[in-house]
Amino acid sequence: MATPSPDPAYAITTMYSVPDDAWYLELDLVGTQRAVVTAIVPDEDPAREPTVCFEARSPVKHLDVPYAVMAWFMSVVEKEIHRSRAWMRLRPDLVEVVHGLRQEHLGIVSDDDFDDVLAELRGTVAEPDLPAVLAAAFGRTPDGGFVSGDLTAP
Repeated sequence: MATPSPDPAYAITTMYSVPDDAWYLELDLVGTQRAVVTAIVPDEDPAREPTVCFEARSPVKHLDVPYAVMAWFMSVVEKEIHRSRAWMRLRPDLVEVVHGLRQEHLGIVSDDDFDDVLAELRGTVAEPDLPAVLAAAFGRTPDGGFVSGDLTAP
């Protein structure tokens, strides 16, 4: 998926790498279809931090990227970090529970299995924390519905 920049010479290509459990956002120079900067945003492992890499294999050793384009790119990266890692700002004990659920269930729990997972969670997580844990792990509410928005909200 490409997102055009305010400067038509640049765009961002966004892709997900399953082996890396991370989102890749590439700032591309449109005319040459060349990635100039790549941001990597892991979304499964709280211990892995987002990184930014500059294209080092390019035959052109120096490229001036306008400040406005770089500021725009970093703003998009910041929003992606917030979107895909919001659950990691929960209390450490809840982050551990969410991480375990995401690993075990790969972020999805079927309607048929939801009640069993909820019953198991009620044995380990305090009732006031259930909405945040279910939203972060599965995008679900305690009544089995689906949520959207800030996963760190109580």
